[in-house]
Amino acid sequence: MRAMRAYALGEPLTLSDVPEPTPGPGEALLRVHACGVNFADTLMVAGKYQEKPPVPLTPGMEICGTVAALGPGADGVAVGQRVASFVGHGGFAEFLAVPAARCVPVPEAMPDEHVAGFLVAYGTSHVALAHRAHLRPGERLVVLGASGGVGLTAVELGKLMGATVIAVARGTDKLAVAREAGADHVIDADEDIRAGVKALGGADVLYDPVGGDQFDAAFRACNREARILPLGFASGAVPAIPANIVMVKDMTVLGLYWGGYVSRHPKLLADSLGALFAWYARGRLRPRVSHVLPLDEANAALDLLRTRAATGKVVVRIA
Repeated sequence: MRAMRAYALGEPLTLSDVPEPTPGPGEALLRVHACGVNFADTLMVAGKYQEKPPVPLTPGMEICGTVAALGPGADGVAVGQRVASFVGHGGFAEFLAVPAARCVPVPEAMPDEHVAGFLVAYGTSHVALAHRAHLRPGERLVVLGASGGVGLTAVELGKLMGATVIAVARGTDKLAVAREAGADHVIDADEDIRAGVKALGGADVLYDPVGGDQFDAAFRACNREARILPLGFASGAVPAIPANIVMVKDMTVLGLYWGGYVSRHPKLLADSLGALFAWYARGRLRPRVSHVLPLDEANAALDLLRTRAATGKVVVRIA
């Protein structure tokens, strides 16, 4: 089978012919149709992610595929069934063996590209806003990086949950995308974010996949008892959160590593994804996939995230 692999950290991926895997006990062999691309993939192939699989490394964290075979004792899915799965890495390949328990059946009418880009982005935002921050109707939600793959889902879900959504992104085109997703107010990242958020009533919940100067500005516009969600550092700068302000303003900082819930809290993830797929089936979620590239252009797909050129999800089409 074909796979895009990193043979050295920090080097471009190489299209390779590698053996097709055989499903082991409890595993399903998936013929991969499409793989969502995440900023974490760019960190993983650079050796900067919290999880460091050995090289040669095939990136790709979330996939849509069809069950091609089942290993001994695998149940819950059937050969020929189309499923989604969070795999951590290995998705930039034509076949992948995964635990059958991690395969989620998907709505029949949902395109492969929507499925492949759904789990991490929507799953992260839903668990962050509903489970960690307990976002309430009428609260003000500030979303940094609001036109990106994860940020855009936070805008969409925040609006569905009844919040007033303030979206921060860079440039007219990206702000327009955030408005289309439901943002009530938009602020250009090159403007004074702190003043802009304060003028709109301040932040009750701050959703931040960016870090750096944008976090510092938005943090200082947070209201008393605000909840802070540091979810990633696309800017490359991990913010130092001033504990004195957290104390004086009775704020709460809530970490979230969505991938860790796969093994630690699988039922919570299953319930979350079930709710999200149900919303999709009722037409309440509208995933935005800005780029679909073939497998041999996976390096270009990663570059779209490194350069922040994407609005919404980037997906690699395998088959």
